Amino acid sequence: MDLICNAYSNSSDDEPDSQPKSRPGCRTTIFAPSKRSKPDKPPTFQSEAPIPGRYISKRERALHSQPTPGPSPPIATSPVLGSITDTKLPHEVMASLRQTKSRSLLSEIPKRLSIALSGHTKAVNALNWSCTHAHLLASAGMDQTVCIWNVWNRDQKLARVFKFHNAAVKDVKWSHQGLSIISCGYDYSSRLIDVEKGTEIRTFKEDQVVGVLKFHPDNSNIFLSGGSKGSLRLWDARTGNVVHEYIRGLGSILDVEFYADGKQFISSSDVSGANISENSIIIWDVSRQIPLSNQVDA
Repeated sequence: MDLICNAYSNSSDDEPDSQPKSRPGCRTTIFAPSKRSKPDKPPTFQSEAPIPGRYISKRERALHSQPTPGPSPPIATSPVLGSITDTKLPHEVMASLRQTKSRSLLSEIPKRLSIALSGHTKAVNALNWSCTHAHLLASAGMDQTVCIWNVWNRDQKLARVFKFHNAAVKDVKWSHQGLSIISCGYDYSSRLIDVEKGTEIRTFKEDQVVGVLKFHPDNSNIFLSGGSKGSLRLWDARTGNVVHEYIRGLGSILDVEFYADGKQFISSSDVSGANISENSIIIWDVSRQIPLSNQVDA
């Protein structure tokens, strides 16, 4: 048995030794296996420009055509200057406002009060009282701003200053529902604004200076606009689309007003440059987009 074990334990001449034998007088250096260094950042691959004349697959064309997503644009907001609530109104003012039950008397100012409001830096073009919050007043000015006033507040009367327009603001109107307003001006646009949040909800672009606005009496999602080119447009505030357009070819629209039932409205135009004074005031049918009369009885 010892002879057999010794025979198998000796290395064969045909097989190389696992470790080299050192020769006398020679120094053998053994190198440790090198470790692959890990990259600090994953490698980035840049898409090469397509070579002219080379076939480009549909998938490769789609990858080259995909735009790089950029950061979402910030929502324009207005700083809060004061409160729009009625918690700091004098007791006598609150009592006076609560007594005005009628909608037509809701925005009446007590005759014994006199208040000066200073905030605009240029002329004021329009004023409008809120029909749901009788202590709030909106003003539009040539200084490109819309101001919201808490008129009888003991502390800060100027509650909001909106600077969403790029030119002078011509008109402003309160919505019949909620704390929102719509304004228009010389930047060829109307803008729906959330007064409480101080944000712009939607912009309505036109091809004319927009001079007048009016909400529908029964639906605050619908409003009417009139401009310098004589065009009248009925807008859906939810979608930003024009529902109807009323064109008569007259001068700039000076004012508009809905009838109480909301089925008709009346418009006045500046026709001083032409001898058509009988068409300066027109009654329109809202749904049929046609004038019903150009004669208004006093």
